Amino acid sequence: MRLIKHPPVLNVINAHAVDYPTPINLSYFWNFGGTALIALVLQIITGIALAMHYTPHVDLAFASVEHIMRDVNYGWLIRYMHANGASMFFINIYLHMARGLYYGSYTAKREVLWLTGCVIFLLTVITAFMGYVLPWGQMSFWGATVITKLVGGIPVIGEYIVHWLWGGFSVDNATLNRFFSLHYLLPFLIVGVVILHIVSLHAEGSNNPLGIKSYGDKVSFYPYFIVKDTFGWLAFFMFFGYFVYFDPNVLGHPDNYIEANPMVTPAHIVPEWYLLPFYAILRSIPDKLGGIIAMGGAILVLFIQPFIHTTTVRSSFFRPIYKKFYWLMVVDTCILGWIGACVPDTPYLEIGQLATVYYFFFFLIIVPFLGKFEDYLATRVIAK
Repeated sequence: MRLIKHPPVLNVINAHAVDYPTPINLSYFWNFGGTALIALVLQIITGIALAMHYTPHVDLAFASVEHIMRDVNYGWLIRYMHANGASMFFINIYLHMARGLYYGSYTAKREVLWLTGCVIFLLTVITAFMGYVLPWGQMSFWGATVITKLVGGIPVIGEYIVHWLWGGFSVDNATLNRFFSLHYLLPFLIVGVVILHIVSLHAEGSNNPLGIKSYGDKVSFYPYFIVKDTFGWLAFFMFFGYFVYFDPNVLGHPDNYIEANPMVTPAHIVPEWYLLPFYAILRSIPDKLGGIIAMGGAILVLFIQPFIHTTTVRSSFFRPIYKKFYWLMVVDTCILGWIGACVPDTPYLEIGQLATVYYFFFFLIIVPFLGKFEDYLATRVIAK
C-alpha cells in the first residue's frame, strides 16, 4: 500500500493543533493564550482597515478618525473593535500571565517560553501606547508629551532619545508620523514572537494545574481541547461584543473626543486603564529618573522570575503560603491600577508607594526566599 505524503504545512498543523499531546487536566485558565492570539489577529485586521482611512497629520488626524466613525461604511464598528480590542488583548494577556505565575509555568526548562511571553507583553505595551496617541485627542497629545518627557530624565542620553522620539523639539507632526509607522509595524513583530512562543511551548509541552510532568495522562489536542477552547472563544466574543455594541467608550477617556490643543492642559492626565499600574509605580517615586527606573523595573522583574525561582514545587496548588502572598499580589495590582487613575495627592500617593513596595517585595523577595522556606517545611514533614 502506498503511503500518502502530506504537504509540510499540513504536517506542521497536524503536529501543533491536532495530534499535539495535551495534559488531560487542563482547566479553562489555559484558554487565555489562544484567546489572546485571536484578539491579536483581530487587532491587525481592524488596524489595516483603519490605516486605509487614517491620516497621520496633526491637522487632519482627529478629523480622519471622525470621518471613519461617520462616513466610512461600518467604520464605527471597525474603530470600536480596534479600540476595545486593545483592552480585550490586555485582559487576556494579564490573565494568561497570572495563570503562569500561579501554576509555575515559567519553571523547569520553560525559561525561553516565559521570556518570549514577556517580550510579547513589552512589545504590546509599547504598541498600545503609540496607538493611544494616534486619535490626536487631548489625552493622546498630553499623554505622549508627559511620557516622552520622562525619558529625558535618563542621564546623558535622555534628551537625545526624547528629541529622536519627537522628531523635533516638541510632540508634533513628526512625532505622530513616527508613532503611526511603529504602531503599524510592531504587531507583525509581535506575531513573529508569538510563533516563537508557541514553538517553545510545544517543544517542552504544556504545563498543567498540578505542575507534574506526565508522559501518560495526555490526549490529542483535537477534538477534546478544540471543543473546550471553542466554548471559551464564544464566551470571549460575547464579552467583547458587549463593549463594542453597547458600551464602546466606557474603557476610554472622554477627553480624547476633544481635539488636541497644546495650549490647554487637561485637569488630570492618565493613560489607558491597562497601563495604569505601571503609571502608578512611575508616580510613586518623587524623582523623575527613579520613577523611570521603577517603571522599567516593574517589567524587568517579570523577565527574571525563571532565574530566581527556588522551589522544586511548581504549582501553587501545593504551596499554601505562597498562594496567600500571590492573591495579595493580585489585590496589590488592582490597587495600583486604581491609584494610577487618581490624582497624585494624599492619601493616594502614599497608598501607591506602599503598593509599589509590595509589588517589588513579592517578585524580588517572596518568590526566591519563600520557595526555599516551603521546601524546608516539606522536608521536615517528610522526615516526621
